[in-house]
Amino acid sequence: MDGGSEDRPGAGVLLTGATGLVGRRLLPLLAERDGFIRTLSRSQTRSRSRSQTRSRSQTRLSPIAGLDARRWDGVDPGRSMLDGIDTLIHLAGEPIFGGYPTAARMSRIRASRIDSTRKLVDRLLERPSASRPSTFICASAVGIYGDRGDESLAEGASLGTGFLAEVCRDWEAEAARAGDGGVRVVRLRIGVVLAREGGALGLMKIPFRLGVGGRLGPGQQFFPWIQIDDLVRSLLWCVDRPIEGAVNAVAPEAVRNTELTKTLGQVLNRPTLCPVPGLCLKTLLGPISGELLGSRRVVPERLEETGFSFRHRRLRSALEAELD
Repeated sequence: MDGGSEDRPGAGVLLTGATGLVGRRLLPLLAERDGFIRTLSRSQTRSRSRSQTRSRSQTRLSPIAGLDARRWDGVDPGRSMLDGIDTLIHLAGEPIFGGYPTAARMSRIRASRIDSTRKLVDRLLERPSASRPSTFICASAVGIYGDRGDESLAEGASLGTGFLAEVCRDWEAEAARAGDGGVRVVRLRIGVVLAREGGALGLMKIPFRLGVGGRLGPGQQFFPWIQIDDLVRSLLWCVDRPIEGAVNAVAPEAVRNTELTKTLGQVLNRPTLCPVPGLCLKTLLGPISGELLGSRRVVPERLEETGFSFRHRRLRSALEAELD
């Protein structure tokens, strides 16, 4: 495919982060409903190969017709990448729990989100208004609320403090600039994604399967989560409906870390007798330890009030779906 847009006037989808945890589940569904998809990846080969990975049922997906896989540097998409694009979905970003929290890695976490979003919006706004995408869905995270104890956090709640809260605040501010150009902007505040492919669940299940799983710190902190297929469906829901602004992408059931620990142990049929002291997590994870020890009782008010139906409202259902 040459990726030209002369016969696709504003009909396409541009997806960043297509090779990531969420992008890999989203891409085949986009292919079923949209005729032209352009992906941006630091590795073009990786993007193409992962578009054909196995699904949850372990059947191989057919090659995606019309996929225009492009390379980028992770920041600047270039002047032509938005040609023919009506919907921009920005999921790219350095994983939060992808390594030790060195100063260089903390800088990459911030830059991979804020710098890339700023440049994407710059490229969007420099286009004539008639050729801009109409919709911009930008990932964010529930970490924006900080550590809030038992407070119920709908989208109208005030923003918090801490490393990730500050990253998310600046990240969303860059995304919101697209609204000045007449673009509908959705800032999707995503909870901890439960997926068999890895991410947080991949890390959590290892000590449990070794028989050394347990609660983290005091265990009373609320844990905002969402099953990955519900996340993908909620993202497409926001693409298709006139929703704007912040949207909490979390399941309706609020659970504390102790309940998460108990339920994960039951699903894996493993003991949960080895709690991890908070001091240990702070020593190992530094400024990102608050993402595990902090409490966020986030509720999906906007999704539910617009009629979105979760398939996995309960934690046990989500874990069984991803750990069967």
